Order: sequence, then structure tokens, then C-alpha cells
Amino acid sequence: MPTNAEYEARIQTFGWDELLDLWKAIERRDTPDWDLGRAFEYLVLRAFQLDGAEVRWPYTVDLFGESVEQIDGALHSDGLSCLVECKDMHAGVSVLPIAKLRNQLLRRPAGTVGLMFSRSGFTDSARFLARFALPQAILFWSGREVQFALECRRIRELLVLKYRFCAEEGVPEYNVGEEGMRWPLMS
Repeated sequence: MPTNAEYEARIQTFGWDELLDLWKAIERRDTPDWDLGRAFEYLVLRAFQLDGAEVRWPYTVDLFGESVEQIDGALHSDGLSCLVECKDMHAGVSVLPIAKLRNQLLRRPAGTVGLMFSRSGFTDSARFLARFALPQAILFWSGREVQFALECRRIRELLVLKYRFCAEEGVPEYNVGEEGMRWPLMS
């Protein structure tokens, strides 16, 4: 099993085209050089890094000598600080990972945003819980949105769009790939 440092070194050799190829492999469930779910975590963080965000790769948080949290990553961009959670599952993400991320956000400054990435989408109960987790904002990213972000190579702008929509409408699952979205924000 590769270490976090080995995964980090590997993913940092990837550009946008390689990330898109990795995404296609993730969708096919064909990532033999990666432990389950790890390719997705590192792909998301690398996309933000390529687009100019400051990222922190997966890490654990210790409290009084005990490991209390495993964080898939963190990023800082455009005035936002975000905790990242990625789920590469066959079924939609349920309530439990949303509740876990909400609890992690409760231990952070009020403005920290949760980003929940799911290759296979979200259950209705997860979407319901995220709407009532505010003011701990948890923004949902579907697999289609990840692919769209990789294709347009502007994931930071999409994050700002999702955040703005959540701030204005209170909707954490705004689909940035939908027709008619307010795009582009920045030129």
C-alpha cells in the first residue's frame, strides 16, 4: 500500500489531460495502482492545485495523542477555506458522511466550508440534511460536475459559483453543469 507521500508525489506529475484520463479510469473502476477511493481524493485536490488553490493533502488530526479525524484534504482559494471529503461508491452518499463532515466543520472557524464530492451522487436524505446543516455549509459535487470541472479546467471558479448560490439561495447542491447557470463569474 503506497503512503500518502507516494500518492502525493504521483499525482503532482499529473496535468489536466492526465487528470481527465484518471477520472475516466475511476468511472470504469479501473485504478489498480490506487487503494480504494484514493485516486478520487487525490484527483480532486490536484485539480484545485492546478487551478491555483493552496491544498493540503489527506491528513489525520490528533487530539490528546489520539487520532480523532481523517480528513481527505483541505484547500484555500478565493477567500474560502474548505475541508474536502470524497466518496467513490456505487450508490449515492447517504446521511452518515454528511453528518460526519458537519461535525468536523463544527470544530472549525464558522466560515469553513465543507466540500462533499461523490462519483455516484447523493441520496434524498443526504440532500435534506445538507440544507439544514447551515450555517455549516456543505457543498455537493457530483461526478458529472467533477468531469465538467476537469474539461473546462476552472474548478476554483465553479467552487465560487456554488458558494455564491448557496449563500443567496440556501441550496448546497447547485449543479454547476446545468444549462443556464451563471457562468462565467470571472474573465
